[in-house]
Amino acid sequence: MKLSELMKEKQILSFELFPPKTEKGMENLPGTIEHLCKYKPEYISCTYGAGGGNVGANREVCQMIKKAGTTPVTHFTVIRNTKEGIKEQLDQYLAEGVDHMLALRGDIPLGETTTCGDFDYATDLVKFVRDNYGDKFEIAVAGSPEGHIACRSLEADIAVLKQKQDNGADYIMTQLCWDMEQFKRWLDAIRKAGITMPVDVGIMPILDQAATINMALSRNGCVMERELSRMISRHWLFPNPFNPKDADGKPIDVFYDKKVKEFREEGIEYTIKQIDEYRALGVNGIHLYALNKWKDVSEIIDRSGIRTLV
Repeated sequence: MKLSELMKEKQILSFELFPPKTEKGMENLPGTIEHLCKYKPEYISCTYGAGGGNVGANREVCQMIKKAGTTPVTHFTVIRNTKEGIKEQLDQYLAEGVDHMLALRGDIPLGETTTCGDFDYATDLVKFVRDNYGDKFEIAVAGSPEGHIACRSLEADIAVLKQKQDNGADYIMTQLCWDMEQFKRWLDAIRKAGITMPVDVGIMPILDQAATINMALSRNGCVMERELSRMISRHWLFPNPFNPKDADGKPIDVFYDKKVKEFREEGIEYTIKQIDEYRALGVNGIHLYALNKWKDVSEIIDRSGIRTLV
């Protein structure tokens, strides 16, 4: 059964991983996947480098996921990709039994102003895949509850999302959103726009101050909800979370260990609260950015009861 069809029947759980950059990291990843699969996720997605920069590692991770017994979903971007290159890669995925993808534009390369490829947008990629492969791939697309940072307005962004649906997309994976009221407004707006695709909500576990700030401001431009902002302020690592240690690797803040521990604990509680709110809204899926950290994600799932509560 297609994931998009399954999401119409029940609320699913999934994870996102990335290909480790080191050999040791790749050696450890099967164990991480095995631990995550104990929660019986409906799928695990794997990120993809610009222009297939880490496509070999991505394909290897997809095979690890498949071997572990769940569905691999590969991210796929148009960055530095030609039509011929896209077909070659997609043919390889199909040959290896990977037929689920998240179609993305991807981040514009540093110093460039275009995608440096044959397509400019994810809408083009969705149409290309449907035109060339029919229903051989199930296609997810990104949705931005606060609007994509490159889009002129939320309304324009929703119109693009509708075009993705019209071009053949099957379901939505959202970017992170901590503003629950804004998410509700967005969800209502896309339904009014005729977007009927299931919505799988992306959630980043709050575990580290610098990672949280970086994800919010450098990639998504999303509002940091007041409770989260106050939590970061209460445990602020001086002089700042991005440079908390001196040249010798010693923490500058005398309360460093205490603050890190307390922030992680409060962050897990915050993440669980967010999961509860999204589940209560009746979203079609919860997609956790596992960050390749199975212990943290396991604690969140166990404490949230997402796989134990009826």
